[in-house]
Amino acid sequence: MRIDRPGRRTVCGWAILIAALCWTMAIPETRAQSVPGQAGDEGPVTVEADDGIEWIRDQRMYVARGNARAERGGVTVRADTLTALYREANGATDIYRLEAVGKVVISSDKQTGYGERAVYDLDEAVAVLLGKQAPPRLETGTETITARDSLEYWEQRKIAVARGNAVAKKDDRTIRADTLIARFEEDRAGKLVATRMDAVGNVVITTAEDVARGDEGIYNVDSETAILQGNVRITRGENQLNGERAEVNLKTGISKLLSGPDGAKQRVRGLFNPKSDKK
Repeated sequence: MRIDRPGRRTVCGWAILIAALCWTMAIPETRAQSVPGQAGDEGPVTVEADDGIEWIRDQRMYVARGNARAERGGVTVRADTLTALYREANGATDIYRLEAVGKVVISSDKQTGYGERAVYDLDEAVAVLLGKQAPPRLETGTETITARDSLEYWEQRKIAVARGNAVAKKDDRTIRADTLIARFEEDRAGKLVATRMDAVGNVVITTAEDVARGDEGIYNVDSETAILQGNVRITRGENQLNGERAEVNLKTGISKLLSGPDGAKQRVRGLFNPKSDKK
């Protein structure tokens, strides 16, 4: 099973927001500031911080402290502290990294991300949410994705990568895995909805009636079907099917044990327990 990795040069909308945000931070000790947009950008940036905005020239960074908040183009970034690192290129300020610490919230009309810390690498165009006490979380209005180690979001390609006990929930269905890659699209109403999820490592798909397990899996959200392979186990009540590869239809409740990827016939096993009258 092949899982594509997001491209290295994807342009992250959040990162663009932060680049403009940090340019605004060059004005020190200001609680609220609105700066006219540069040519080609999306307009002015508003930055607020209860304890002021500091420019540390020697270390080439800007720091906004105390309930820091930035808003631009419909995207809002909140944190206890926002730190932007920059380099000078051809007489211009080039922001290449931003770190947000404490109660981080990044929100727009389509998704909201939460974390204890966040790192934005503009060179790699990646936004990463982190957390220890509370797992980083992404909410789209239809799905909720959490992770123990990290949660990445790629704005332009609309891809979320959750690592470490990753969990995606929608209605009564839950997908767990060591790593989850969720691919999103906008529906007719403009909402962000998941269309496919690639799961790797200790995959568990749970519905109101069934539990399906495997080493790897691909879940098609539109058809509500999942292809699992590697040590597959499908459990409903006290009944269980075991095999190496399976197709699970979460809508109809029909599960099929399939031959291996190479077409080789592999023996499958079913365990069926009748209900006890005494029970």
